[in-house]
Amino acid sequence: MAVAFFDLDKTLIAANSGSLWVRRELELGHITRWQAVRASLWIARYHLGFVSMRDALERAVALLAGSRARPIQQRTADFYEQTVRSLYRPGALVAVEEHRRAGDRLALLTSSSGYLSEWVARELRLDAVLCNRFEVDAEGLHTGRPLGPICFGEGKLTYAEGYAREVGVPLAACAFYTDSYSDLSVLEVVGRPVAVHPDHRLKREARKRGWPVVSWGVPSGGGAMSLPPAPPVVPSTGP
Repeated sequence: MAVAFFDLDKTLIAANSGSLWVRRELELGHITRWQAVRASLWIARYHLGFVSMRDALERAVALLAGSRARPIQQRTADFYEQTVRSLYRPGALVAVEEHRRAGDRLALLTSSSGYLSEWVARELRLDAVLCNRFEVDAEGLHTGRPLGPICFGEGKLTYAEGYAREVGVPLAACAFYTDSYSDLSVLEVVGRPVAVHPDHRLKREARKRGWPVVSWGVPSGGGAMSLPPAPPVVPSTGP
């Protein structure tokens, strides 16, 4: 038995869910145009190397302070069903099933929120969700603090190491599929690092190291049409 770790954005799905979420929240009136612009600027600054995504994620979590968890959970459920569910790459579904048939454990390793990640895990019948979760107080309000380390960069390695240790599998026996150079710390320690539709830095690194570079295709007319309907879920009061 091994563990197959999968990134979400631009790997399992053919888009960045964070950008889509900001756009949807703006369209529905849950955030202002200025808040949307500010979020877009943070993303742009990250891609230009002016700010770390860890800082951006910590800032985003802090901005949740005082907001009720349940409405955001419900909006995330709608977002998943109406937007994300149609974005799975065909090859991603094949890879997940191949690892399942091989008896491997399947783990989502993503910087996305637990609210979204749990829907992905339920749809794909994954064994573990390693992601960013938010602290919620007894009254159902976000505190503005993350639960555990930020799951990005070295933080992803911390989560991967912890899960591998928990199930008794060395990382050298595991696989990791991702599109992003920011996941290099995990790619370097697993036995099967795979670059899926990689960004230019990861593509260059993968070719230099002899890692597989694969294409999982793009959804055609709805990437999740071959999947059965996701089971109904009543969102919990916490992450």
